Amino acid sequence: MAIVRRLHEAGITSEHAYAAAFGSIGLSLLSWIASMKAEQAGVERADRWGIFVGEWAPTFFGLGLALAGYEREAPAVTSKGGRSAWLDHPGDKTG
Repeated sequence: MAIVRRLHEAGITSEHAYAAAFGSIGLSLLSWIASMKAEQAGVERADRWGIFVGEWAPTFFGLGLALAGYEREAPAVTSKGGRSAWLDHPGDKTG
């Protein structure tokens, strides 16, 4: 969860990740079309480009879901060294 927290602290939101995922889908289609028109390698090469870029979308959607969960669960920061309440163990009642 450190990655998600750092992305959140850097100002990246779940909406940014979802936008990147949808952009990746569009870029996948564009790279397929560009490869078909610009290269003489044929459909197989274009398919590889489209699939390569299209595989980024699930990663961005996953990051979006993780960031959305973080945004929902950690709106307030506790006084314990700036740690988020989301990262505290549920059985920890100190503080």
